[in-house]
Amino acid sequence: MSAGLLGADEAAPVETLRTEGKSRFLLTADHAGRAVPRALGDLGVSAAEMERHIAWDIGIAGVTRRLSALLDAPAVLQVYSRLVIDCNRRPDVASAFPEVSEATEIPGNKGLDEAAKAARRAAIFDPYHARIEALITGRGRPVYVAMHSFTPVYMEQARPMHVGVLYNRSPGLSHALAALLREEGGLVVGENAPYRLTDETDYGVPVHAEARGLDYLEIEIRQDLIAAEAGQMEWAERLARLLPVALEAAEVEG
Repeated sequence: MSAGLLGADEAAPVETLRTEGKSRFLLTADHAGRAVPRALGDLGVSAAEMERHIAWDIGIAGVTRRLSALLDAPAVLQVYSRLVIDCNRRPDVASAFPEVSEATEIPGNKGLDEAAKAARRAAIFDPYHARIEALITGRGRPVYVAMHSFTPVYMEQARPMHVGVLYNRSPGLSHALAALLREEGGLVVGENAPYRLTDETDYGVPVHAEARGLDYLEIEIRQDLIAAEAGQMEWAERLARLLPVALEAAEVEG
C-alpha cells in the first residue's frame, strides 16, 4: 500500500485466489471492484452512478471467483474503481484517470497533477500488476485470461451480443473459444466486439501476455447476464467446461 493514499485499515488493492492452483489458466479481473480510497472521498460521483458500469465491471468478480474454483486456477482481482485508476490502461494516457465516463463527469479527476496520479498508481496499479507479474514468473507459461463485462446499452446504443472474445496479435485461442460458444446455441458471440483489443486501449494482454508470447484471450460478458449469482455460476460453469477444450483445439491447430 501507499501511505500517502490508502490507510492501513483500507482494503488491499489486490485479491488473489489459488496461487498454487494446478490449472494452466491465470485469470485476471482489472475492474472487479468499485472501492474508492477514503482520501479521495466520493470523487464527486453519486452513489447511484458508482453502482453503474462506469465504475466497475458488474458481475465479473463473481464469475472470476467461481471460475477460479472450478478450474483450480489462480486469479488476481483489482478491488478499486476504474474511476480511481483504470488498471487496463497505460498510466500515462488520459483514460487512465477519466474526467468524463460515458456522459458522467468525474469531478475528483479534474486537473490531476502528476503527484496525484503517481499516488494512485503506487497504491493500486503497481501492486496489482506486480502480483500478476509474480504469478506469471512463478508458473512458467500460463494461459492468460482477462475477465471483463460490458453494459447492454452504451450511449443509448443496444449491444445484441451476449459475450465477446477479444484478441490482438494472437487470435488462435479466441477463435477456438468463440466457435465453441456458438455451438452452445442461443448465444450471440462477438469477436473483437463490443471492443477491440489494442496496445492503445488495453494494458493487461499487451504487457503481460503478448510481450511474453503467452497464449491468451480476453472475455467480455454482458452485464445483465451476470448481475445475479445464478448467472455468474452459469457463466463460470460454461467457461470452465469450454476453456480447456478451446485450449486443446488451439494447440492442435497451432
